[in-house]
Amino acid sequence: MKYLKNIYLTRWFFTTYVTVIILYVAAYVLPFLSNVANVVLASIAGLTLLDILVVFSSAQPLTVRRNLTSRLNLGEKNLISLEVENNSKQPISFTLIEGYPVEMQERSEKYDATLLPGYGKKIIYTFTPKKRGEFIFGNVHLRIRSIFFLVFRKIEIPLEQRVRVYPSVKEMKKYELLVFKQQRTSIGIKRIRRLGNTSEFEQIKNYVQGDEIRKINWKATSRKNELQVNQYQEEQSQQVYCIIDKSKSMEMDFNGLSMLDYAINSTLVFSNIALRKGDKAGLITYADKIGTTISAERSGDQMRRIQEALYNQKSLFNESDFELLYNTIRRVIKTRSLLVLFTNFETVFAMRRALPMLRRLNQKHALVVVFFQNTELQQLAYQPVQNSQEMYQAIVAEKMISVKSSIARELNQNGINTILSLPQELSVNTINKYLELKAKGSI
Repeated sequence: MKYLKNIYLTRWFFTTYVTVIILYVAAYVLPFLSNVANVVLASIAGLTLLDILVVFSSAQPLTVRRNLTSRLNLGEKNLISLEVENNSKQPISFTLIEGYPVEMQERSEKYDATLLPGYGKKIIYTFTPKKRGEFIFGNVHLRIRSIFFLVFRKIEIPLEQRVRVYPSVKEMKKYELLVFKQQRTSIGIKRIRRLGNTSEFEQIKNYVQGDEIRKINWKATSRKNELQVNQYQEEQSQQVYCIIDKSKSMEMDFNGLSMLDYAINSTLVFSNIALRKGDKAGLITYADKIGTTISAERSGDQMRRIQEALYNQKSLFNESDFELLYNTIRRVIKTRSLLVLFTNFETVFAMRRALPMLRRLNQKHALVVVFFQNTELQQLAYQPVQNSQEMYQAIVAEKMISVKSSIARELNQNGINTILSLPQELSVNTINKYLELKAKGSI
């Protein structure tokens, strides 16, 4: 009887009893309806009792299992399944309410189904996390009904499960495939011709059909009396650092993800490509103080270290200290490296305040400044104008877009490589710039 505290009445129960009351009231005018009301009341009371016995006949009529990995991808659709089985000896209708992590601010989804005795059902849905870090999927709540739908019973299934949301590994694998499987142009990654000044001599080998004539080594050919060619390999093991600004300027949201999240996803993609290209990848995060620092290495465990460092990065909600960043880089990075700085400038003044430190960094290293174009501003600027208010909004939005373009132009005039990118195109544009600089021998 301890389970009876979880009994609840359905709307159909109240509807039937309201019908009985109406029949009793009508019996004052039509007396024969009194007998009808008595029969209906007795029938409903019996069915209600039977319904209660059926619903509470088993202590655990349903079992539920949740299948999901302990590592979810940020901003990606992650497949999750719930397996429900009917352990009782009668059909059961139920409503299942999933226990999403509270921090995700997801509205609870309800899933309705009916199971015959001994049968099961798999409920599959996609979950798109909008935040990184560690979260808890809570217990699953069930509302169980029998075939009469007069009462229902609430059951809480203990399924608490801890998961971690990481920067998108799916995106990292996708770009790895596109870059190294010759499918690049379909998604915007350019095929960049290598200029030749970043190759180093590897060996002399026999000429085979297809080798370039200009690589024939005539001295070796004369000695061996057969054609010999020089073989070159791409210079490798160059240092590449991703530097992520965690200040309040990176907190603006686009499609549910902050600019910091886009920068982190792009860093994961870019670092993986750099390591696969034979370079050493490192990481620095900063705002008004230095956060994570991972020295550039090419070890097999480097990608895991970068991923673990990225998954729980939080905004510091303070202004960026570019002088501190410059002094840290000067102390930590001793050799010329490629520095990919993910930041955001909303005004020309903010850029000019950081410009002296950026120029000094660019003198010692190959610096690429990556900042964001506002997609919402573009929509406002180029949407059809219907009234004067929308016209003023479009003018202001277009002016703010031009400010971003002037910032990028001034950085380029100071010899600093610049990427002004839409958030969704960040990984593509960053990879293209990396391949371009590799081809030019700038690093």
